Formats: sequence, C-alpha cells, structure tokens
Amino acid sequence: MSGATAVRGGKPGGLGLAAARRRRRLWVLLLCGLGLGMAAALALTAFQDNLVFFRSPSDIAAGMGHDGRAFRLGGLVEAGSVVRDGAEARFRVTDGANTISVAYRGVLPDLFREGQGVVTLGKMLPDGSFAASEVLARHDETYMPPEVKDALERSGHWNPSQGAAPPAAGWNTMQPAPAGARTGG
Repeated sequence: MSGATAVRGGKPGGLGLAAARRRRRLWVLLLCGLGLGMAAALALTAFQDNLVFFRSPSDIAAGMGHDGRAFRLGGLVEAGSVVRDGAEARFRVTDGANTISVAYRGVLPDLFREGQGVVTLGKMLPDGSFAASEVLARHDETYMPPEVKDALERSGHWNPSQGAAPPAAGWNTMQPAPAGARTGG
C-alpha cells in the first residue's frame, strides 16, 4: 500500500496532487475574475463621470439638466442678444420654442455670430441661466450641428420632408408650428 499512498499525494486520506492543482487553478481563476471585474467597474465609473449629454433649450424647459452636472447646450444664438463686457459675453441660445441665457468668460470663436448655430459646454445656475466654460461655433454657413437639427425638428420648426432646415437668422422670429404639424414627438 505504500506505493498507492505515494501516487495519491503522499498522505493517506489527504487530497491528491491532481485535486490540489485543480483547487489552486480555481483560486487563480477566481482572483483573475475579481480583478477583471474591479477593473471594468473602475473604467465604467470613470466613463460615467466624463459623459456629457446634449440638451436643447426645450429640454431645459422640460426639467432636464438641473442635476448639477455639466452638459452641452445647443441651438442658435438669438439675434440681438449678444452683449460683450470685456472678457465676458452674455447671449441667448434658442431652439425656436424656448430660450436660455448664457454667460461665458473668455474669447469667443471667430465664427460666433448672432443667428448662427452654437454648442456650449457648462452647467445650469440656480437662477435658470447657463454658465458656459466652452463655446463651439458652426463651421460654415450651411453647417448646423446634428443635435441642433434634432432640437429644431422636435420643437416643430422643421420637417425634414419639407426640405432643408430654415435659415438660422430667422430662428428667433419663428412661431412654433401648430400642434398637429409637429414632428418627432
């Protein structure tokens, strides 16, 4: 029987060498799985902190964007609303249905103009205005950010089946479409 005990791991009645290896592999796999799960959780947490949502003035009026997190506000710069005071600029962003006042401290992009598309990054203030930390202007006369087009469509000011989006310069004078003519939902 001494030969049989040597094959089984050297201990009578103890774990065999193969069983000990399996148990060790199981522990290694469990620890690797735990490490991978922790790494995935950390990556998702970091991603969530850096996630920036787009909102239109109508979204803000509906109560979105008041959670204290930074987001992108997009629309058109309302004609006649830009006021510059040194390094600070104040203007209103509209999607045709609603308007939000924006305050920005810094140099505005060269392409920033009244009646043109703009996307701003910042946070809502308690008084209902928007404090922008970054302002992005349109690329050329025909460019409009996709988010702004979507906001215009949702607000009922543009139906893609009727042709190109209305000219940006007329946004602040547009009247909302009748309820039955609205698109998107």
